[in-house]
Amino acid sequence: MAEEPALVEVERAVRDRVGGMHLDMPAAHAVSSLYRAANALRNHLTQTVLKPHDLTWTGFVVLWVAWIWDDLETRHVAEQAGISKATLTGVLTTLEGRGWLERVGNPADRRRVHVRLTPAGQELMEALYPEFNAEEARVVARLSRREVGQLTRSLRQIVLTLDSDAPRGPDGR
Repeated sequence: MAEEPALVEVERAVRDRVGGMHLDMPAAHAVSSLYRAANALRNHLTQTVLKPHDLTWTGFVVLWVAWIWDDLETRHVAEQAGISKATLTGVLTTLEGRGWLERVGNPADRRRVHVRLTPAGQELMEALYPEFNAEEARVVARLSRREVGQLTRSLRQIVLTLDSDAPRGPDGR
């Protein structure tokens, strides 16, 4: 993980490069820090928790969505996982091949396919998620409970801002 001086050096280099422009540098620093933190967190969790289970980040997220929602249509799984339906198809093929989930067709409409965990997938998630959460707790351990709450509220506000700005399709979604 990057040390604090490296982060300061990056911010200084950015300031030197764009200092003459009229920019909102606190916003730039906040978003670039969020991006770096998200990537560092994703890489850390992938290496420490998921790799021993031969899972990618995307595979884990798809399993998590299927575990939480239990029997969800594929388009909703893709939406919840933040991936395209095309990407989901490949991930589902891999996870289905490992026996962790299954696709179930809708007899009334063959275009609609649902995803649900198999008993082996349920067992995996019940064992894996506590490991994952222990690392989540370790990652925020230097923050007070109050700081964790404020961070959560701030990140949710960013998501709400982006969600409210998102273009909507003809069906309003």
